[in-house]
Amino acid sequence: QLILVKPQNWQKESDGKFKMQTGPYLKTDYLGFLVDEDSAIVKKSPLRIKEVRQAIGYAIDREKIVKHLRNNIGMAATGGFIPKGMPSFDTLLQGYNYAPDKALQLLAKAGFPKGKGIEEIVLHVTEQYLELSQYIEHELEEVGIPVVINLNRPIIQTEIIANANVNFFRKSWVGDYADAENFFACFYSKNFSPKGPNYTHFSNKKFDALFEKSLNELNDAKRFKMYKEMDKILFEESPVIPLFYDQVFRLVQNNVEGLTINPMNLLHLKRVQKK
Repeated sequence: QLILVKPQNWQKESDGKFKMQTGPYLKTDYLGFLVDEDSAIVKKSPLRIKEVRQAIGYAIDREKIVKHLRNNIGMAATGGFIPKGMPSFDTLLQGYNYAPDKALQLLAKAGFPKGKGIEEIVLHVTEQYLELSQYIEHELEEVGIPVVINLNRPIIQTEIIANANVNFFRKSWVGDYADAENFFACFYSKNFSPKGPNYTHFSNKKFDALFEKSLNELNDAKRFKMYKEMDKILFEESPVIPLFYDQVFRLVQNNVEGLTINPMNLLHLKRVQKK
């Protein structure tokens, strides 16, 4: 018998009957922005300004999200969009850390000193992530960015994001396979939603050229170098703000042997047996 849960106090509940398995999971949770310059809702939103999006990135304490809202399950996403556990994860990329002073500097550069004059922005989420969204709302308001949370049913949330009807939303991406191409496809300009997974409608010629070149590169080292350049572009342009990289968490009965974990969170049962 396998227990696939994330209890708040697993040691108390397991009572010595289980062993815990944890490891990286190819999943990134993030805040997304619609950045399509042809969209009417983008043209009238302060989120159209790159520095405002960057300010949001620096205003959020991800370590607290992981510690207090996720019971230490996962890893603060202070790197790029590619999650830890991916072979091409860039350990050197300095992404968004918690730096409210820098957020204020960026807001001033965008023409909103201490948030003065910035219009209220609406964060679209599902009820499952209400607590997380309320925390983000508080963090942003601390630097002067007014936020309203809009709760949607999951099916509605999926539809409005896919059809580019909202310009600020919470979402996640789970890798279908262990190559960063699957993550970067979310920002390729020919993959605009609803036909493809580019929900932000991000379009960048340099990014596209690197993405297309990487598809034909068989040398891992050379391809990974391209991936790092692409991840850096995403950080600089900020169509998304990574929040945390998820983690595989399993409780397995002590009489089960041979079960291992993997970043895809697949259950390989061929060598599993019960004592």
